[in-house]
Amino acid sequence: MLPVIGQTPVEESPAAKPPELDRATDTERTVVRVEGMDCASCATTIERRVAALPGMRRAVVNFAAGRLDAEHDTGLTVEEIEKAVRAAGYGVSHAGETEQTPFWRAPRTLLTAASALLLLVGLALSLAGGPDLARIGVYTAAIVVGGFRIFHSALAGLRARHLDMNVLMSAATIGAAGIGQWAEAASVVVLFSAGNALQVYAVDRTRGAVRALARLAPEEVLINRGGSEMVVPSDEVGVGEVVVVRPGERLAVDGEVVEGASAVNEAPVTGESLPVEKGPGDAVYSGSLNGSGGMLVRTAKRASDSTLQRISRLVEEAQATKAPAEQFVDRFSRTYTPVVVAVAISLAVVPPLLGGTFGEWFYRALALLIIACPCALVISTPVTVVSGIGAASRRGILVKGGAALEAAGRLKALAFDKTGTLTEGRPFVSRVVALNGESGDEVLKLAAALERRSEHPLAHAILTAAEARSLDDLPSVTGFRSVAGRGAEGDIRSRRYVIGSPRLFAEKEIPLDRAEKALEEVERAGETPVLLGGEGHILAVFGLMDAVRPDARRTLETLRDTGVTELVMLTGDAEAPARRIAGELGIGYRAGLLPEGKVEAVRGLVREHGAAGMVGDGVNDAPALAVSSVGFAMGAAGTDVALETADVALMQDDLTKLAEAITLSRAAERIIRQNVVVSIAIKGIFVLLAPFGLVALWLAVLADMGTSIAVTLNGLRLFRQRGV
Repeated sequence: MLPVIGQTPVEESPAAKPPELDRATDTERTVVRVEGMDCASCATTIERRVAALPGMRRAVVNFAAGRLDAEHDTGLTVEEIEKAVRAAGYGVSHAGETEQTPFWRAPRTLLTAASALLLLVGLALSLAGGPDLARIGVYTAAIVVGGFRIFHSALAGLRARHLDMNVLMSAATIGAAGIGQWAEAASVVVLFSAGNALQVYAVDRTRGAVRALARLAPEEVLINRGGSEMVVPSDEVGVGEVVVVRPGERLAVDGEVVEGASAVNEAPVTGESLPVEKGPGDAVYSGSLNGSGGMLVRTAKRASDSTLQRISRLVEEAQATKAPAEQFVDRFSRTYTPVVVAVAISLAVVPPLLGGTFGEWFYRALALLIIACPCALVISTPVTVVSGIGAASRRGILVKGGAALEAAGRLKALAFDKTGTLTEGRPFVSRVVALNGESGDEVLKLAAALERRSEHPLAHAILTAAEARSLDDLPSVTGFRSVAGRGAEGDIRSRRYVIGSPRLFAEKEIPLDRAEKALEEVERAGETPVLLGGEGHILAVFGLMDAVRPDARRTLETLRDTGVTELVMLTGDAEAPARRIAGELGIGYRAGLLPEGKVEAVRGLVREHGAAGMVGDGVNDAPALAVSSVGFAMGAAGTDVALETADVALMQDDLTKLAEAITLSRAAERIIRQNVVVSIAIKGIFVLLAPFGLVALWLAVLADMGTSIAVTLNGLRLFRQRGV
């Protein structure tokens, strides 16, 4: 899809995201929050109604996420889309509205309670032998009070030519009343209304918990502007301005501390609940809670583009995407529902024509009609996906959609980048061997001068070593050129110098004779060799080492316990250091790989195991991350590229989060299977029993809504439980 512009946080719009304009196709993308959906089948009713609008290209409603994603021509306004949603019998939520009414005071709950009370009164009259007129009148009142929303939504479904649960329940209620089963009709309405209320309440709690991310950042900030302090709306703060953060306040913007120090709780962004000490030069994120110290923070992004807001948007978009299991269920339900409805109609018509009792067979058909809508089956997957993605975000793990959540749960192999992933990522110079009569300080100055422009961790180690020896007067470099995956070269004092791996020197046909002994010592120690050469010969050999992360071994053991059978390290380093690190961790390794070599290695793992992931930093390892089944980016907090490109972004630079992500995905996949199997099994049992008159209407409703509530609560376990 072509790039879009005008993206702003959903929470800041009046009712939807402002349209995103695609200049090439003159189409817009609009997101609208939908309220009042009773079950997953209601989403289809809204989709069909909105899809019928002139200029609508695509409309997808996700019940679990409570949102409509629409792609349409620029001539179609947001107001027209909202009007279509309301015409379908549902509401539209708006940013800035007051908090939702508590469940026990919501109109839906009050109407359901009133309907249930009327049903009890009707049953009491029936048991006491009360007048038929009074009994029927009370039952009718229970049906009208509890079924108003159901009948209203059913009419919208019929207009959209969709047999959703409201249509089927309305038909069953009217049919039961038509054959004199008033108690059954009222029971259908009360049970269905109560089940919907409980189900929507459960799902709304998850939606609200995720949306609360965006509301963590304060709406106003104290800013130092023009030499004086003033309070301004956070969205009016520009990049580069200085914000005053007082003790106990939440940060409204991303930025850098310029004055002061404090312990900051970054849990909303990184998932790490322990406060992190911050001082001048440190990055801080919107939504973080400041401790007891005051700070001045220079903003790095506008409030609407902060890491917290972007995470919130990405989480909601991820929750609205359909997982493969959900797509399968959708295809199944599109066939299942009309088939069962056709069978129900045949059951009501054919036996009476052959001499059967109309009332008896019509009653059985009504029971089958109630079972026809696969509500529990349809919601079994999306509610688990929403819950799983929301639970991951609370842990500082950003999962980019249901497909990534499912794929991570099926991984059999994982490939790891070495530097910064399995190791600390802060290599240090462990030895300097000067050759050709040069001094150690002189060769280190030359190496540091060449590496000054490089972003590679090994280059940083050489610069750090030079600083430690107070070698500040580095010579200037001209004609600098970086050689990807190998090293760099440049001119110093009119002489051409090369620094990098032995492979780079082999490619340049620079003999390694003088450096063989030093290289052997470096390799025996498991260090990474870096050579410095000039004028066709070697000047120095540097040995660099990187320490294994303290939590790496434990994380790898946890991954094995979850079922990841093959763990392999992919690195561009030489054989000896790769072997040392892999030996310490007890995993396989492949050394001396260029970026394209990592890509081929990951492709090989995918071919061999069917599902293989790649763990890297999200930037240098982007090609390998892209070809893996699931790409995991480490330490993605504040990293735009990682947030946008990774399938799973681990916001904190913590390897244990990888094990949490895969364990959570495994649990999500397991719950999805449980929900689908239970839904199909219960539906199948009642479909078989209904034609034999073994299912009462109230029992059919209880089974259908009970299953829907059960799979909803089962899916929400992912969000509620602290450990998976």
